[in-house]
Amino acid sequence: MNIQTVPQVQSQYMNRLTDDTGIFQHTKFGVPDRSKGYTTDDNARALIAAVLMYSIHKDPQTLALIQTYISFIHHAQNPDGNFRNFMDYNRFFMEDRGSEDCQGRTLWALGFTLSHSCVPDNLQNTCRYMINQALPHVHTLGSPRAGAYAMVGLSFLLETPRACAYSFPYPYAENSSEAKAFLPSSDIAQLIEEMAERLQDQFRQNKGGGWNWFEDSLTYGNAMLPWSLLKAARISGRADFKQTAKESLDFLSSRTFSPEGHFKPIGSHGWQLREGEAAPYDEQPIEACEMLLACKEAAGVLEDSSYSKKAALCYEWYLGHNSLNVSLIDPQTGGCYDGIHESGLNLNQGSESIISYSIAHLVTHYG
Repeated sequence: MNIQTVPQVQSQYMNRLTDDTGIFQHTKFGVPDRSKGYTTDDNARALIAAVLMYSIHKDPQTLALIQTYISFIHHAQNPDGNFRNFMDYNRFFMEDRGSEDCQGRTLWALGFTLSHSCVPDNLQNTCRYMINQALPHVHTLGSPRAGAYAMVGLSFLLETPRACAYSFPYPYAENSSEAKAFLPSSDIAQLIEEMAERLQDQFRQNKGGGWNWFEDSLTYGNAMLPWSLLKAARISGRADFKQTAKESLDFLSSRTFSPEGHFKPIGSHGWQLREGEAAPYDEQPIEACEMLLACKEAAGVLEDSSYSKKAALCYEWYLGHNSLNVSLIDPQTGGCYDGIHESGLNLNQGSESIISYSIAHLVTHYG
């Protein structure tokens, strides 16, 4: 498949999984499973993929996806600024508040969207408003991964040329009773630094005996932890953040790149405890995507091209350079299979999988 055509194929598949409410969570062999409804998690991740696609091919269809995903996230936000997550097919949220990870992932998507000037101003203003409403809750996030997702999202507010916008109130705030003044960029930088210090303290408390990690287990979303510290190091200039990020990413790499030379994420069917072996299955597409993003960041922050090679291996995992030597991309639908099981491929093609592959592909070839 020609590289130039892949973003359009991915966009077409995401369109088939998206209705006027949002992107469906699951499929049955590529057909949307309406009984499983929607999640803010998936709509936030889909927003990242759609923004990347739109930055390359500024087509109306992809812009419509962006509008749908932002609208879903806006509807998911409670008046207090937190986000609900699970919604059934009847458009009823099934909880009063989503998980901490949901809060962090949503901030990641909103911050990422604001870093792309190709997104129309009205949509960016909506993202600014939602971030502003959510900011008071960021410091309360206790989950390391939730904090890491939020740190990555907030970092985009400071890395973009449009960062100066965050020193001013929400547009037309003087005419809106709902709007509040934005935190200055310096306060956002301080918040990121404080969260990074908390994460670094967890690393120092848990490392030892060759286990250079933040917890006593390797589970899901592992790469987000060193990636967030790399972001914090870039913003703050602190060498200790950079060192902790390197140690933890190198440790994770030692557990997820096989002797045969391919990426093999920690299996979700059992994970890996400190004194145990990594579960070999199930391998999830989202892990390859997030590890790719962390390694690409490391290549720049640490000025080490070996991380770029690891990022390339993460992308190749989707294409067949994996433990099964089988591609996870369905050439007929353009979708991505849901992972590698002990018995073979999971033939369902849910939204998380195509989103993960889309982000990995677009960042690899256009980022």
